Amino acid sequence: MSKGATVSVIEGDGIGIDVTRAALAVAGAALAREGAAPLTLQPVRAGAGYYSETGHDIEPGGEEKAGEADAIFLGAIGLPAIRHADGTEISPHLRLRDRYQLYAGVRPVKAYPNAPQRLADPRAAGIDLVIIRESTEGLFYSAAVHGRAEVIGSEEVRETLRISRKTTEKLHDFAFRFAARRAEKGRSGQLTCVDKANVFTSMAFFRQIFDEVANRYPDVPRGYNYVDAQALDLVRQPWAFDTLVMENMFGDILSDLAGGLVGGMGMAACGEIGDAIGLFQPAHGSAPDIMGQDKANPLAAILSGAMMLDYLADTRGHKGYAAAAARIEAAVESGFAANALRPMEFGGDMGTRAVTQVLLDTIG
Repeated sequence: MSKGATVSVIEGDGIGIDVTRAALAVAGAALAREGAAPLTLQPVRAGAGYYSETGHDIEPGGEEKAGEADAIFLGAIGLPAIRHADGTEISPHLRLRDRYQLYAGVRPVKAYPNAPQRLADPRAAGIDLVIIRESTEGLFYSAAVHGRAEVIGSEEVRETLRISRKTTEKLHDFAFRFAARRAEKGRSGQLTCVDKANVFTSMAFFRQIFDEVANRYPDVPRGYNYVDAQALDLVRQPWAFDTLVMENMFGDILSDLAGGLVGGMGMAACGEIGDAIGLFQPAHGSAPDIMGQDKANPLAAILSGAMMLDYLADTRGHKGYAAAAARIEAAVESGFAANALRPMEFGGDMGTRAVTQVLLDTIG
C-alpha cells in the first residue's frame, strides 16, 4: 500500500479534543473500507489550555510543524476564562491562516432529514448552499493576534479593513471554479457576490475584481447582494442560493446565521484553503460548558474530515480518498434519514461517542 497523507492535528481546547478524535476515527474507518492508505497523524499542541500551562499559545516550532504536513486538522481553540492581558482570546489558528495564506474559507450549509429545521417553509428541507469566506484579509486583517490595530491611548482604537487585488483575485477564481463544480453535480452553480459596495470603497473594489474574474467563467451564472439584504434573504429564501463569496467578517457572521438554519453549529463544517495547504475544522467553538461530558455533536468535525479527504484526493492524488469522503457524507445522510443520528444538540439522546459509533457501524 502506498504511503498516505500526513495531517498535523491540533486538538485544542474543550470539546475540540473529543470531536477531533471522532472525526479522525471515522476518516480512518472510511479509508480502510476503501482500501486506501491510512493517514499519518502528527500532533501539534496549541490553545488556551496549553497557554495556561506554558505561556505559549502554540508549541515552539508548532506553526512550522503544522505547515510541513499535507493538511491541518483543528478541533477548537479558546477558553473564555483564559485570555491575553488585553482581554482578547487565545487564537494561534488566526496566525496559521495568515502565515499559510488560507484565503478561501469554505462553509457548507446543508439540511438533513430529521435534523431541526428552523424555518417553517417546507422548502427549507432543500437548503444546500456554500459560503466562501475570504479568510486572511477584510476586517480580520486587524485581528488582535496580528498586532495591527492602531491604539490611541485610552481614547480610540482604529482597525484596518484590507482588500488586496492579489488575494481577492485568487478568492474569486476559487469561488467561480467551485460554483462550476457544483453545477456539474446538479446544483444551480450560481455564484453570488455579497458585499457592501454601495457604501465602502473597499467593497466596490471587491465587486470590481469579482466582475473582472467573471469574464473568465462565462458559463457560471452570477448574482449580487448587499450583506444586509443577504442576511434577510438567508432567513427569507435560503433555498434560492447556491454559492456565495464574501469578505472575512461578513462570512464569519453569515456562515453562523446559515448554520443555525440547518440545526446549529454542530453541523458547521469548514475548510480553509490556500495555494499550498488546507486547514479543516468544525466552525463551532470549544464549548467549555459541556467539555468532557460526552454531549458534543461531532458531526461538524466529521464532515470537516470528509472535506479534508476530498481536498487530499484533489491536491495530493491519494487514491481512494475521494471515495472515502463520499462514504462519510453518505453515512451522515442515511443516518439522519433513518433517524439513527440523534445528537443531544438537537434534543436527542446521543452524545459524541454514540453518534460516532453509528457512523463507524454504517461505514463498516
